Amino acid sequence: MRIGIAVKPELTEARETLAALEQWLVDRRIVGVWSEEAAALMAPGGRTVSIREQLPLQVDVVLVLGGDGTLLAMADAIAQANLDIPILGVNFGSLGFLTEVTRPEMFASLETVADGRASHDERMMLRATARRAGLPPSTHVALNEIVFTRTALSRMIDIAVWVGDQFVTSVKADGLIVATPTGSTAYNLAAGGPIVHPSMDALLLTPIAPHTLTNRPIVIPADRAVRVASAGSNAGAEIYVTVDGQSGFGIQEGDDLVIAKAPRPMRLVRASERSYFDVLRQKLKWNER
Repeated sequence: MRIGIAVKPELTEARETLAALEQWLVDRRIVGVWSEEAAALMAPGGRTVSIREQLPLQVDVVLVLGGDGTLLAMADAIAQANLDIPILGVNFGSLGFLTEVTRPEMFASLETVADGRASHDERMMLRATARRAGLPPSTHVALNEIVFTRTALSRMIDIAVWVGDQFVTSVKADGLIVATPTGSTAYNLAAGGPIVHPSMDALLLTPIAPHTLTNRPIVIPADRAVRVASAGSNAGAEIYVTVDGQSGFGIQEGDDLVIAKAPRPMRLVRASERSYFDVLRQKLKWNER
């Protein structure tokens, strides 16, 4: 077995954990492939080091130490490589819906991975195809959400939304979130969208500060592609598209973005016997008075 280790850059508090992890791997004769960020936090030594984008090509599973942002970046690298590699996320952040394994649970969780007892959650991903006349389309993959927002100096945006071949509405707002059930507890929740169980096969459309108060979030079947385009009243200003908070690009009048369920889900190693509702109560203090 080959385990990749990815770490949030400059996460100095992980140094002791990384040293213990390296000894754990040696004791079990498991090959570790270390991201550059992980290796930078460790004492000099002879170890296999890889850049993040190449890490999924060299391993059977990836251990992520950090927060949800670090895990999202690795999920993107795995998806771009078109591989089916599970991620075990260990939380070194403040919340950690995706990196839900705690530090004391890390080695017990790794044992289940090493001996084949680990169970996995499959999380739907989004594939967004950006199209502009005269240029080849570009493809982007997201685990949480695709977000349309105004640029720094623009007013509220005006975008048209279709689901399948049916026109839905024109959204006049500060932005629009197209989220997966996994992403329902991220930006979608902060914008007033619903919590959706990650096993649901659905997409969420949530406006950000809509001009029309009746423009409310909606949940749609995941087998319908969502198409988003400028509605023409943006005065030539760009609309900015952010993918999982990790990357972004602008779209102009005449461009559109088609968002659909990705053909391959992301696999996350299940932490323990904690249910999704346990995580909601622990992380969000959900339904507590």
